[in-house]
Amino acid sequence: MLYKKIRLSYKLMIKFVKSSKTLRSIIRKLNIGSFEFRLNMNALKRMQYAFICFNAAKLAKKLGYNQISIIEYGVAGGLGLLILEEHAAEIEKFFNINIDIYGFDSEEGLPEPKDYRDLPYHWKKGFYPMNKTRLEKKLKRSKLIIGNIENTSKTFFSNYNPSPIGAVIHDFDYYSSTKTALSMMHENEKFFLPRVFSYFDDTIGSEIELYNDFTGERLAINEFNENSKNIKICAPYYLRAQKKEVWHEQIWICHFFKHEKYNFFIGEQNQKLDI
Repeated sequence: MLYKKIRLSYKLMIKFVKSSKTLRSIIRKLNIGSFEFRLNMNALKRMQYAFICFNAAKLAKKLGYNQISIIEYGVAGGLGLLILEEHAAEIEKFFNINIDIYGFDSEEGLPEPKDYRDLPYHWKKGFYPMNKTRLEKKLKRSKLIIGNIENTSKTFFSNYNPSPIGAVIHDFDYYSSTKTALSMMHENEKFFLPRVFSYFDDTIGSEIELYNDFTGERLAINEFNENSKNIKICAPYYLRAQKKEVWHEQIWICHFFKHEKYNFFIGEQNQKLDI
């Protein structure tokens, strides 16, 4: 009975804090509480990054892994990688797990759009260039994979032999680049967790972008699912059923149905319902 009361009080506190932007801001700025607490409070920088990384590490530990990788496709100025490094440092301590971070980018900004599927009415060649020298001075652990994704996608696994990938951020903007990045999911399953938490940045937009299922990242996702029998990218419906945060609609899970650990039990033991 006492446990239930404590749990109810905790849920009420979470609900109260989430309803107050001021309290969330204070918790975020002062780093009040554990990483999991701040995640539940929606009080972390780039919540979408925090969510996929935390849950990837959580899954990895349940499956017996001690090290995982996180990938960001489309580094641009590098703020995303810097935030990833902050999150990873805390998550490592929380789960006692090692996290490697890789950032893919051409360094030159967006390439020329190939056709309408890359949305040339919204994107232009040269957008989001990287100052590599300046960024490298700020990075503490991330490895930059510089070059055209058409080339780096073919050599990444042999060159780096990464620990299992558990979280991926897709921010290449284009259909063509995202399609190539997704093709890497067909590499040996040893390089992935059985379920990979993914964030697709350009799947909602506004009245300008008008993202749809026939262009951009959404088309790349749909084509991947059509052409892949045993690996599927699906929405986490439990997350989308919660009180709406925009980024909830941008989270997807890549399921490796034939992965040797896909069916490994990770639920609560001895589940039962009392009368």
